[in-house]
Amino acid sequence: MFVGHALFAFAVAALVAEWRGWESRRALAIGVVAGLFAAIPDVDVAYALVGLAKWNLGDGALGASTAFWDASRTVHRTATHSLIVGIVAASAFGLLAIRRSRPGSVRAHLAHTAGAGLLAALMVVAFAASGPVAAFVMALFAIAGAVVALGTARTTTFSPATVALAALWGLLSHPWGDLFTGEPPAWLFPFATPALESRVLLHPDPTLNLLGAFAIELGVIWLALLTYARLADRDPLAALDRRAAAGAAYGVVALVSTPPTLDMSYHFVFSILGAGFLCGVVREGTVPGIHGLIPRRWRTSSGVFDIAVTALTGVTIALLAYVAVYALVGPL
Repeated sequence: MFVGHALFAFAVAALVAEWRGWESRRALAIGVVAGLFAAIPDVDVAYALVGLAKWNLGDGALGASTAFWDASRTVHRTATHSLIVGIVAASAFGLLAIRRSRPGSVRAHLAHTAGAGLLAALMVVAFAASGPVAAFVMALFAIAGAVVALGTARTTTFSPATVALAALWGLLSHPWGDLFTGEPPAWLFPFATPALESRVLLHPDPTLNLLGAFAIELGVIWLALLTYARLADRDPLAALDRRAAAGAAYGVVALVSTPPTLDMSYHFVFSILGAGFLCGVVREGTVPGIHGLIPRRWRTSSGVFDIAVTALTGVTIALLAYVAVYALVGPL
């Protein structure tokens, strides 16, 4: 769901901005800002690198992923995913986005000091509630958010209130997607969470449950792509190549591979994304090599959109084919 968090925040923010009468380029820009803020809570997985540091090369690639995710459970979806933290942090990022009207501006200096103070307070609270590791990831969270806020202030004309609102939407929208793919976040950190303490089960069959979660993620990506198409005045149907239909061949994988689950999904995720990628880039008359594989006209910004639409359609068809074969026949 890493990508889905950012794309969902982007799509909703951009569509709301358009609904409010913003011109398309400005609506896309605020969507990007909201999406960046929505991605920030997952900086807590940086701590999982300690798992890789302990990984034994002899354990293989799957051993590396297991070590990574086992270490991530120490702090992932805790302090940085809290709704309370999100509200305080959004306020701080809004304060940091206040521009200096002139060198030595007292108003901007006081606002930046207040914003930094709020972020420092979050680090102190994280340390008091969960120890140094939580304080470390909170520091990463604060730094990442400050970079986005300051960068937005430098490169756009958005008001500090708009930046704070984009940050609030991004940070508060993030935790909900985690209900489908892992342990629920610590909603009210540093306080106890009295509700939503278990993962949402989409289907009792663990494989169909994983496929349902993947479909939600895919739907979010489609929402973001169609939002971009609407605001950039692009026609997805005109961009779609018929070779996306080749994704239907992926249904055969359900007969020969180990059924994926949330606990073991790498082989499914990487293979279905690979199938979609091939649908998007392979064209009639291409030759071996990356420059021959992707025609010259597809190396432009409009070409990237064509690839994205065709690849995403290929993945969607592949998913439908896999679900159909799995439901009707099951693995051999």
